[in-house]
Parts: sequence; C-alpha cells; structure tokens
Amino acid sequence: MNDQVDVVVMGLGPGGEFAAGALAEAGLDVVGIEAELVGGECPNWGCIPSKMMIRAGNALAEAARVPDLAGEGKTVPDWSRVAARIRAEATDGWNDQAAADRLVAKGVRLVREKGRLAGPGRVTVGDHTFQARRGIVLATGSSPRVPPIPGLEGTPYWSNRDAIAAEEVPASMLVLGGGAIGVELAQVFARFGSTVTVLEGQDRLLTQEEPEAGELAAKALRADGVTVRTGARAVDFEHDGATFEALLEGGLEPIRAERLLVATGRRADLAALAVDTVGIDPAAPTLRTDGQMRAGEGLWAVGDITGHGDFTHISMYQAQIAVRDILGSPGPDADYRALPRVTFTDPEIGAVGLTERQARDQGVRVRTGSAQIASSARGLIHGPGNEGFIKLVEDSDRGVLIGATSVGPTGGEVLYGLNVAVHTEAPTDRLKHMIYSYPTFHRTVEAALRALR
Repeated sequence: MNDQVDVVVMGLGPGGEFAAGALAEAGLDVVGIEAELVGGECPNWGCIPSKMMIRAGNALAEAARVPDLAGEGKTVPDWSRVAARIRAEATDGWNDQAAADRLVAKGVRLVREKGRLAGPGRVTVGDHTFQARRGIVLATGSSPRVPPIPGLEGTPYWSNRDAIAAEEVPASMLVLGGGAIGVELAQVFARFGSTVTVLEGQDRLLTQEEPEAGELAAKALRADGVTVRTGARAVDFEHDGATFEALLEGGLEPIRAERLLVATGRRADLAALAVDTVGIDPAAPTLRTDGQMRAGEGLWAVGDITGHGDFTHISMYQAQIAVRDILGSPGPDADYRALPRVTFTDPEIGAVGLTERQARDQGVRVRTGSAQIASSARGLIHGPGNEGFIKLVEDSDRGVLIGATSVGPTGGEVLYGLNVAVHTEAPTDRLKHMIYSYPTFHRTVEAALRALR
C-alpha cells in the first residue's frame, strides 16, 4: 500500500516529536514513526527519571550534612529505604500516551512500528510505503554502546534503562565507564546504599571535560563510598547466575558485584535505517549534515545520529533549524561553538565550549583563570557541600571567552551566564566590569576573570 504525505519523521524522541508537531501545526501532512515510546529516551528512561533519582539521592546527602551545618554531633536517620521508594515512584507510570495524544491533536499521523528508508523520499513500514513530497526527517537517536569484551554477551548486565527501572537497590554494583551516565548513576546508587565500583579505562573520569572536573568527580564519588578505578580495563567477564566478576588487564585483582551497569557511551545504527538506499554509507558512525541539518536531497537529520552530542538540547536545537528549512523560512546555520553540557552529580559539573586542551589542540593561544566556589561569600554561607570551581578559557588573541566550566552546588544553573558569554563572544574586559549580584555562586566568575593568566 502506498501513501502520499508531505513529511515523514522517523523517530519521535524530543527532536522528532518537536519537528513532527511543528510541521503539522504549519499545515503539512505529517506521519510520525516511532517503534518505542513517544518522547524517546529523555522523558522515559533518561533525563527526567534519572534527575528525579538524583534529586532523591541529593536530599539524603544534604540531610546528612545537617549536623555539620547545625554544629551538632547528632546523627541523621537512615532514609535509604525512603529514597529508594521515591526513586521507584519517580520512574513508575511513565506513559507516552499523553505525548502521543498531543501529536495527534496537532494533526500528526502516528505509526507505532519500525520504519526503513526505501529510496529518496520513501519510507516503508511493514508492507506500507510512504512517499514524502517535502522530505524525511531522521531523528532515530542512539542506543547504548556495548564493548566487545569476552564473557559480556548473554549476561544480564544493565543498561541505563535497566538501572532506571530497577525496583530494588542491589547490594553491590560495578559501573563500566566513567562518563556522565556512569558517574551520575554510580553516585545515586551509592547514596541509596549500594556498594559501588566505577571502572574507567582512561586515566580519569569525564574525559571530555577539564581534568579538574574529573578529579573533583572522583573525589565526590569516593566521599560517597564509591571505589573509583581509573586506568584499569576489563578484559573478560564471568557471571555465575548471582554475581558478576570482571577480570582486569594486567592481572589486577578481579572486581565482583551483584549487578553490572554498562555505561560506555552510545551509538547510532545507520544500517538499520537502510541509509544505503539514499546513497549514504550504512557503516558510518553518524550522519553528516550541513548547517540547515540537510543530510541529502529531501533528507534532514537531527539529534544523536548527527554526532554533535547525545543531548536533548542538541536534538531540539537542530529540530528547530530543520523545521525552518523545510518550511522555507530563513535562519542561521547550526552553531556548536557554545555547546553546553551538564553532568548532574553532586557537585554539578557544567561546561560550555572548548576545554583548555581542546583549544590548545586547535592552535588557539589561550589564557585560563580559575577560582574556587568555597572562596566566595555564597560558598562560605553554603558550608558543607560547597566543593566546586569556575574555570575560564580565553582566546588571548581576541580577548573573548571560548570555553568555561562551572562546578558546584548549582553548577548547571551558573553555567547559563557563561553560555551566553561564549555564544556571543563577549570580551573578557567587559565581563570584568559587570555587576555580579552578591552573595551568589556565580560571583565566582568575577574572581576567575581576575585570575586569567
């Protein structure tokens, strides 16, 4: 059966959902194809439920700091069971029906099956073919990347989805991977009472961020009782039905745990989309797009599959550009110079733009400046839990910020002003003469500007 439509959107995660809804509201005949849940990873398994878990874990940690704040030696009741219940309720009942209903109300025809490209402007779903007059938007996201370590395949290891959906806190857990997902969930489960070990093959955690951020993340995890093993690689796994055992490179002592969380990144599967039918290499890791998110004639791509970061905000940003282009509305090309990212540990680790190493590797002459959150008046007021810093990276030839890191109790929120500065290429001399409200965490930015060397 063949059907003529204006646009087919494949994948209804945040970017695809936005694109389908916006195009339908503009009067186009839109078909949205989604084999799983409308809304995708973020509201169902990722951003939203995980941050609810983090919020519960942080509440436990903050309660444990109360005696220090009060100057008393009393103990805090063990709320681990309460927190576990909060976590379970936070992840219970996530229903994509409301999201699906919103799309349908906007005029989107929703197809809950897998789709594949079948040539330019053509998508097949089962025995049904959609011919798109305007084009196709690919927004199929990514899935967990599982390393080809012997003994791992076929075992009941956890992905981030399994960890989010878990009904009980395991007695012990090994986290394979020290990126954002790994460190966030490691801290959460440790605060719920699990004995956690993080295994990272590189020499530090959060290798895409400033070294100082990875070092502070490791310090924070250890303060929560997490064992952090960097520069150690698993070469084999065994599972006896109850316990995982990771055998390490170099004959180091094996690590044993009740559960294994694999958090070693994500990958897009272009072959599953049959991109070869539109002249794209199915073995490519990502889809290359131009500034208007075009991946080919009548073909747009947004989100994880474009390779610009596995972030909801990237997907939404790109979807807005693609929608404008499909509708023929002029607008600027995608600009990733000020790409923000936040790791929601305690302390939060926010960053935007280039790290010092990335800038130097690009041949940029830089100056950097850092200041500790604890040195600010707000840091002093906050007391226990005030670990963090601001680090700025300046293009010294142009005198503008090209990168910044904000770590602290509200590091992700403080990042906003730095994001604006990097995006607008604000001169550091002007930033030095801003008025910074007192007493705030973001006032530490002023101190970091003074420290530029």
